Amino acid sequence: MVINKKNCGGQHGTGSRKGIDAASMSAARNPSKTAPPTKHRDGFDLISPDPISYDTDLTTELGLLDVTYKISMADMCARIAFNRPEVLHSFRPATINEIRRVLELATDDVRVAVVILTSEINAEIRTPAFCAGGDQTVRSSDGGYYDGTEAVPRLRVLDLQIQMRRCPKPIVAVVRGYAVGGGHILHMVADLTLASSDSIFGQTGPRMGSFDAGYGSVHMARLVGQKRAREMWFLCRFYDAQEALDMGLINAVYDPSDLDGGVARWIRRMVSNSPTAIACTKAALNADEDGAAGIALMGGHMTRLFYMSEEGKEGRESYLEGRAPEFRKVPQSRL
Repeated sequence: MVINKKNCGGQHGTGSRKGIDAASMSAARNPSKTAPPTKHRDGFDLISPDPISYDTDLTTELGLLDVTYKISMADMCARIAFNRPEVLHSFRPATINEIRRVLELATDDVRVAVVILTSEINAEIRTPAFCAGGDQTVRSSDGGYYDGTEAVPRLRVLDLQIQMRRCPKPIVAVVRGYAVGGGHILHMVADLTLASSDSIFGQTGPRMGSFDAGYGSVHMARLVGQKRAREMWFLCRFYDAQEALDMGLINAVYDPSDLDGGVARWIRRMVSNSPTAIACTKAALNADEDGAAGIALMGGHMTRLFYMSEEGKEGRESYLEGRAPEFRKVPQSRL
């Protein structure tokens, strides 16, 4: 993880002590016994805003056409980016299946702690966009989308939404330009959304004979409230980044030139935190919307932790040794 220790000398007004890693809880501690409370005590301002550098590009090796996939070893971050700028990064089945494939790789890769979902941007050549939703040129009259890569038309984006929810690692949507339609839903399903000030958000389905009755409706209402969610779906209006921030649809807005640095700080703080605590918290936050499947996922994290306890180990060892377990004799929390 890249942490700029030069920033630990207090020039941000946090009272940090020189030489202490910015990830430490002590980094921003003021030695004064009468120091007033300050939000800067969290040390977030000490984290380096240098943009993340991706040293491993697996796009060609994996044969990807519609997305790019890169990894930063130093910052333990994977970057999945839409790469169809000629259609505002709208997706077809091949696009979604490529994302599903690399997201599975990122989920299993111990070098990766956080996943970014974004798009390749060159504002001098194409209008910036995160994702404009499903590519209508491959929308089938037989239901779903069909581009010849699968036997029948499907709505593969629904599978991706579930996969994103079940990924134990934080997924951060980084948005520039249009995040509309199905692209708008993908940023909502991501755990966090960081946007540039030139971003635009909104739904388009009812104007095009489409809708999302799943996360696109239920989760949206949880984020922005029932009245605003109905407004977004019934009117299909678009909202700028500040409006999206004000309604709780996104987490932060940056000038385009500052976006990469802002994202880097968010990523580095999450990487420095407990991965197990984050995975369990993500599962807990999703559980009420995901029903039994959400509870089962949260229970799975708890089971994994229990396997690591002395009590869990005693159950395994007694079985392998063919003896009765002695659970009461091992260190445990008395319930």
